[in-house]
Amino acid sequence: MAKNNRPKKSEAELKNEIALSRSVVARELRGLSYEADIPAKIGRSFRSQTAIWIAGAVVLGMVVTLMPRKKKVVVETRSGDKAKDKLIGTGLALGILKIAANLAKPAIMKFVHQRMTGGSSPPPRRSW
Repeated sequence: MAKNNRPKKSEAELKNEIALSRSVVARELRGLSYEADIPAKIGRSFRSQTAIWIAGAVVLGMVVTLMPRKKKVVVETRSGDKAKDKLIGTGLALGILKIAANLAKPAIMKFVHQRMTGGSSPPPRRSW
């Protein structure tokens, strides 16, 4: 068997060595968490270089607005008058339906509330 030729360290030296390695690991971990905090980095960068960030946002907005878009395709129907009459009738019906729904909403809400609470109002308070 091979013998260990290292000199034995005292208990105090071992404790100091362990404490030193713990402090090194803790320092490295703090540095890693600082480097990994992307939102904080962006915030610091925005505070220190606000003009560059705003200019970048403007350029990005211009690029997005100038991107080519799909062209609209307009299809003409053969019976234009009948389609327009149908469209006007449908719009009118939907408008009337919306007005009726707005007028009936309180009654519907009361009905639903009564069904949810068991159909009865809360019992009156008694004073003894």
